[in-house]
Amino acid sequence: MKHIPRRLPLLFVPVVLFLLVGCAAQVQNRPEDVRIVTVSANANVKLPPPVFLISEWQQMYNRIGAVRAEQQAGHERIVIDPSQAVFYFGKFLFTTQKDTYTNLIYRAHFPRVPFSLVPFHLAYGSNVGILVVITVDSDHKPILVTTANTCGCYVAVIPTNYLPPHAFPANWPETKQNIYGERLPSRLSLNAPDDTFLIAVRPAVNRVMDVQVIKKNDPLPHHEIIADIKALAELKSLPLGNGETTSMFYDDWPLQGHVKGAVKPWESLLLSLVSLDLFVGMDKEYGSTAESGNPFYTSLKPWNRKASDMNDFAVFLEFYGWKL
Repeated sequence: MKHIPRRLPLLFVPVVLFLLVGCAAQVQNRPEDVRIVTVSANANVKLPPPVFLISEWQQMYNRIGAVRAEQQAGHERIVIDPSQAVFYFGKFLFTTQKDTYTNLIYRAHFPRVPFSLVPFHLAYGSNVGILVVITVDSDHKPILVTTANTCGCYVAVIPTNYLPPHAFPANWPETKQNIYGERLPSRLSLNAPDDTFLIAVRPAVNRVMDVQVIKKNDPLPHHEIIADIKALAELKSLPLGNGETTSMFYDDWPLQGHVKGAVKPWESLLLSLVSLDLFVGMDKEYGSTAESGNPFYTSLKPWNRKASDMNDFAVFLEFYGWKL
């Protein structure tokens, strides 16, 4: 058997850099091409919802939209309508030995990640989304902000100044954390519990590229788009016409719990072997693995599938070293 040339691993360096190009570019915007997407209030919670900063708003694929179902030639299809921004909201409790916490879930969807080779869009596909999870303690103070794409990719957990120091993972960075090419803050400082969070989204690839605190009553830095807010449960009963409804998610194996029409061909090709998941990168239902039949895992390593499942938030936090 021939020996592998020692320089062969160097051949993979351009490939890795090529994969990261889609996330590394700086975003340059004219003010008229940026929007702040928010809702005026959320009657289900006392804390204000996060707001999204969307760059390159003129491109329809960058816009937060409404999830809709339609019939085309007798076939059901799920699409994201960019003409109306909608956040989908849910509230879940979880308990540890120290406290009972509330997760405030905000889910937003975009029409697609467009096809591109230079820069390379690994997540090319349709019906993509972002989750923002605000964890509130029993004193109604936000202690963590967790962001992830709705495929379970690019998860980031950011503590606020209301999280006690003993709850941090060991050797937690002081200022920044690296999330697959993005540098997000490692800490957020609020003046009051009802300050809110600004989630900046990288255009085209629809990834979280920054999280900031907006102080109460501070003016918004860009033109505001008012979004509707709907229950997460509505994603499972979308009007289809003729009095019928359908779910955003597949009900049957092998795609059970995945978003309809959200296959990611590049991710399946390049990452399915290492993850042992043919549908890796495909967007998913969030809430309960028992109900969806599909873990919302956040680690590509197959042996971490259960421990990194965001649907079991207490176990998920423990896996990443948080001591709540």
